Amino acid sequence: MENENIIIIDQLSFSYQREEEEKKKKAVDQVSLTFRKGSFTAILGKNGSGKSTLAKQLNGLLLPTEGVVYVGGFDTREEEHVWDVRQTAGMVFQNPDNQLVSAIVEDDVAFGPENLGIDPEEIRRRVDKSLEAVNMGKFRKKPPHLLSGGQKQRIAIAGVVAMKPQCIIFDEPTAMLDPKGRQEIMSIIRELHEEGITVILITHFMEEAAEAERVIVMNEGRVLLDGSPAQVFSQRQLLQSVNLDIPLAVELAGKLREKGIPVPENIISTEEMVEYLCQYE
Repeated sequence: MENENIIIIDQLSFSYQREEEEKKKKAVDQVSLTFRKGSFTAILGKNGSGKSTLAKQLNGLLLPTEGVVYVGGFDTREEEHVWDVRQTAGMVFQNPDNQLVSAIVEDDVAFGPENLGIDPEEIRRRVDKSLEAVNMGKFRKKPPHLLSGGQKQRIAIAGVVAMKPQCIIFDEPTAMLDPKGRQEIMSIIRELHEEGITVILITHFMEEAAEAERVIVMNEGRVLLDGSPAQVFSQRQLLQSVNLDIPLAVELAGKLREKGIPVPENIISTEEMVEYLCQYE
């Protein structure tokens, strides 16, 4: 059970119809991947690489042009299983305003469970627990439009958590936030993962990707790299060739090695680098 895959992607392709052309552009091109239950995966790629299109395939917002996606054993193409898919894999978007639908915070968090037909007492418990999980309980009676961007994103996450999905897909959830807001959202993502939720994080921040167990790099609709953060970020030239940076700690480690300092290859986060350098005090 521990190694069971919650998502299986087999030869997935997806095309958008171009308005100015009859031919179709493959946004995702022959991708096959699996995601293990309880895992934490980051997906990287420049704009147009296909990473967000892939994310929307994982809870049935988009359906394959070719191939198949199974979520919790359900084929996303089968209309009768659309709510099974979305209850298994919830999604948090880049702009929380696109996900907030009610005039009061607690009503917004309750919206998803209500649509699933869950008992009102159970909904109340879920709303309370979800707001507590994102440290937003004291804002439960507030209108969402009066909250900051980071607070709105926390409410959007609470709304997904209240549906009790086994997996949450975060599509660039920190892109519109300041550094403090990004740190808060990443802290919540880490806590959700520690509780056993499968996390798939679409991001363009290298330091966020470095916190994952696995990193997938997309380029022109295909998987360019797939491995541990240490394995992926060691491919510095390849990443730069597709206009991607590497985490600051990885870049610094490379420069230190050039100076003869034997920095371990597995140091990829700022925290790990600080801890390593402190031993030389």
